[in-house]
Order: sequence, then C-alpha cells, then structure tokens
Amino acid sequence: MRQVWKTYPGPVGGSPVEVLRSVDWVVEPGERSAILGPSGCGKSTLLNLAGALDRPSAGEVVIAERSAARLSDDDLARLRCDHVGFVFQQHLLLPQLTTLENVLLAALAEPSGRAPVDEACALLKRVGLGDHLHHRPAELSGGERQRVAVARALLRRPKLLLADELTGSLDAASAASLADLLVGLNREFGMALVVATHSTALAARMRRRWRIENGCLVEVPVERE
Repeated sequence: MRQVWKTYPGPVGGSPVEVLRSVDWVVEPGERSAILGPSGCGKSTLLNLAGALDRPSAGEVVIAERSAARLSDDDLARLRCDHVGFVFQQHLLLPQLTTLENVLLAALAEPSGRAPVDEACALLKRVGLGDHLHHRPAELSGGERQRVAVARALLRRPKLLLADELTGSLDAASAASLADLLVGLNREFGMALVVATHSTALAARMRRRWRIENGCLVEVPVERE
C-alpha cells in the first residue's frame, strides 16, 4: 500500500468519515502479521483493501506487482482468485452443502471447470477434518467450521491469506488450536498471513504487529524469536 486513504460519506450535511489515513505498508512473502486496534478502528477495512475487495479513496494498492487501481472489475476478481485467500469471522459456509462441497466452492472460478476433489480432501485432512468430508456446517463445532473456511481459502494456493477476527467467537482452546493451525500452514505453504484480531494470544504468534491509531497504521515493536 502506498499512501492509501479510505473515507466514507458522513451523515447528511456532515463531513466524510476518515477511516484510514496515509497508510504505507508492505507485506513480504511468507510474513506473519497481526493488525490490532479496537472495534471500528478500520481493521476490516484495511484487510478488504489489502485483498482488493474494496478500492481506496486515494493512494495505490499493489498485489503481485499489479496495481489494483488500473484493473477492471473482472481482472481484479481474477487477481484475487489467483493470489488472495480470505477467512472471515463469520465462516460464510453454505448450510446446504457438505464440508467438501463448501471447500470446492473456491474452484468455481477455475477457467477449466475442474473440481480438484483430491486437493480439497487433502486440505481438509491437513486441517484435521479428514473424517468430516460429508458433514454439513450444522453438524460441526464453531472451530471446525472455521477450519473448513481456512481449507476453502487455501484451495487455490494463495500467496496471501487474510483472516478477519476468525477466533473472536471461539473458546480459548479452539482459538489456540486454530492459531497453531494458521502458523503451521504459514510455514508449510510459505504464504503471507495477515490476521486482524483482538486476541493478544493470536497476535503473539505473529512475527510483526501493527496497530491502527486514528486511522494511521503504526508498527508495534516486538521481541524477535
């Protein structure tokens, strides 16, 4: 991100609301980063911009050496499919589909139309759900549903995985287990991992930490491992 700003229209007759101001930020390949700050400070907005789900009001977002501002909506969608995976606080699984089918949804954008069933099964096994391929979301725990969402996000082998408060609704044990999984996947697949979180325990597992303060992104010093 280069001098990125994001503002939203204010109330009728009011001033625009500045959410992010003058953000310069680089995510390196394989890096693990946490974005910290109170609710409403702009963490989700930052992730949406980083993953090209939204466009900045000013400034430039560059993904895999391509400027998002210069791409059409179709090209931007292709860029996301090829390089970015998302995991949201609400897992966004389709209740009528099985675990395996929910993961395979990520392959719908594949031009060949190929359904990579073997890859999806292997990912579900990797996230500890190899015995739950044909369960539906209602038959899974909250932590298991988030693991399905992680597997879905990884199906196309993204270079960048963005996770937005994915442990916020989990108990401590499930949250710790999911944190272990994310760190392991970061090391195994070499993808960059960025998590927006309130959890100090999850943030402690990241190598870099950033805080949003008054719309600005400020790095928080950490002790190196």
